[in-house]
Amino acid sequence: MALLKPSVEITLPPTVFMQGQGTDAGGREELVDGVGGVCFVPSVMERWRELQEFQARPDDTLIATFPKAGECPLSTLSDHSGSIPSMMRAPFLELNPPPPFPSGIDILQNQPSPRLIKTHLPFHLLPPSFVDQNCKMVYVARNAKDTAVSYFHFHRMNKKLPEPGDWNHTPCVTLLPVAWGSWFDHVTGWWKEKNNHRILYLFFEDIKENPAREIAKLSNFLSKKLDREAVDRIIEHTSFKNMKQNPMTNFSLLPANIFDQSVSPFMRKGEVGDWKNMFTVAQNERFEKEYRQLMSDRGPSFRMEL
Repeated sequence: MALLKPSVEITLPPTVFMQGQGTDAGGREELVDGVGGVCFVPSVMERWRELQEFQARPDDTLIATFPKAGECPLSTLSDHSGSIPSMMRAPFLELNPPPPFPSGIDILQNQPSPRLIKTHLPFHLLPPSFVDQNCKMVYVARNAKDTAVSYFHFHRMNKKLPEPGDWNHTPCVTLLPVAWGSWFDHVTGWWKEKNNHRILYLFFEDIKENPAREIAKLSNFLSKKLDREAVDRIIEHTSFKNMKQNPMTNFSLLPANIFDQSVSPFMRKGEVGDWKNMFTVAQNERFEKEYRQLMSDRGPSFRMEL
């Protein structure tokens, strides 16, 4: 199946991102054409039928983001102490790691209600049961430039994703089809549906700027009553400094053959505007031109710095 092409033709340099099925010589998965114009790693596609047939429950809460958009703090609403591993507190729906690690589907099928579920799926590829059950869904969007930088470093350390190559020659710079598709299609697809379903659309930059305000929005949306002490506790446990040091949230429990944090930590910087340390002047000019053409009036407005 052919990849969904953006409205503006952009030539990508040759990299291993666009190789065939399977894994490369280093054991990294290579992207394959998935469905709906979105490419995935093979492990996701192996259980695609089960994924689409996943049975959501009416009291499930879904947290959706494009990869590396900063959804981790939201999962602490079910564990204010930060004492439960992230992958158990809010299982990643389409995660399908090698044995002996359980898949997201396997974990969720055995979890009692209410469940907190994470996904990177674009809206049009969600299992239909989430809409059928009228589940509450929270989408977190992050500006394209910071997402590009974070996703690049994540690809470097995640040994199950394609090798990103050099920053100057990686699709991460443009956020055109990488794993889980195009950032542009992802953020605008969810934006278009936010008034048609029970969706709360949040921005990473707003969370960083005023976490108490955004936690209040989230708690109201989820009908959770949080007193000031609870809000302060959430802010403390979801501060980047604490999450980076906490093995329950920094994914240091995973072995180096999956997440090699000596290459780049999973919790790297968590800043707004860090893209300025990576983008050259020429890259930024190119990106701005493409961004204006691809976004135009398609969806939300983003802040590239605070």
